[in-house]
Amino acid sequence: MINPTLDVLLKRVDCKYTLAVFAAKRAREIVKGDKLLIESQSDKPVTIALEEIANDKIGYQRTKNGIK
Repeated sequence: MINPTLDVLLKRVDCKYTLAVFAAKRAREIVKGDKLLIESQSDKPVTIALEEIANDKIGYQRTKNGIK
């Protein structure tokens, strides 16, 4: 089973595309060395990013130029 589930993640964003962009952006920040906002058993940046989104530790703001 995939954790966190897609149902939980889609409650935090407006569409799947936003989720993909948001998770990828956060995963790149994690790879660069940003502080983790949750304790995770995974060492994969994308999984950690998705867990942070599911736990409402990070949010996004839609702008004309993209997501901030």
